[in-house]
Amino acid sequence: MHKAGFVNIVGNPNVGKSTLMNALVGERISIATFKAQTTRHRIMGIYNTDDMQIVFSDTPGVLKPVYKLQESMLNFSTSALSDADILLYVTDVVETPDKHNDFIDKVSKMEVPVLLLINKIDLTDQEKLVKIVEEWSALLPKAEVIPISAKSKFNVDYVMKRVKELLPDSPPYFGKDQWTDKPARFFVTEIIREKILLYYDKEIPYSVEVVVEQFKEDAHKIHINAVIYVERESQKGIIIGHQGKALKKVATEARRDLERFFGKSIYLETFVKVDKDWRSSDKELRNFGYQQD
Repeated sequence: MHKAGFVNIVGNPNVGKSTLMNALVGERISIATFKAQTTRHRIMGIYNTDDMQIVFSDTPGVLKPVYKLQESMLNFSTSALSDADILLYVTDVVETPDKHNDFIDKVSKMEVPVLLLINKIDLTDQEKLVKIVEEWSALLPKAEVIPISAKSKFNVDYVMKRVKELLPDSPPYFGKDQWTDKPARFFVTEIIREKILLYYDKEIPYSVEVVVEQFKEDAHKIHINAVIYVERESQKGIIIGHQGKALKKVATEARRDLERFFGKSIYLETFVKVDKDWRSSDKELRNFGYQQD
């Protein structure tokens, strides 16, 4: 009998969901940085064996929306509650359990198995961890609580073991050679955006969107033209930097990661354009793939 199902990963920003996703799938699918709101889309990573297909789904962090982009991000997370066969609710030893009571209330009413994963346990001691487990068990009494460290992969094998045990009988949903639902261009934009998150401060990274305008591939190399959109002229100047040095650093680091990701030589050209207030525009959010018509 073949097993298959959707294992959806939800939780607040900064709890290490993307790092966990990559550890489970074994591919560098979700960008993982130390900044909140790294993941903006719902990203699937597909784990295949001869008799099993696990469709992991990483979602944006749960947060109270301030602008339309964040509303769209919250919708991605909420939708993950409706189609999950197994839910992985990720928290950590830092955040307080009462941060998003309305979302946790929805999780508590789910009929599918819920694994509550307490991440970053290397940042606390046993006594505090026991207290954290008790607090979360009171909030989600039906959930199975598993302390983990996604970064060092502590207990990640056990999480995978439980997922496999809980997976329903089903034919595969995707082709057995497929490892994600996203096209190559998507990962180009994510890797460039990751570098911007790492190298720029304050609001700049959250005002940025990346669009791949050209992706030409042959047997040995890929030629990519990417546009970095910002909301203000002043932000454009910051992204480019003095004599273009800041943008060059982003492009160089992104190219190195892209070459590792695709296993080919990469020729990457980057441009910066202003798209005023795109995060609050329904039209622009649709163009960037955040909203459905």
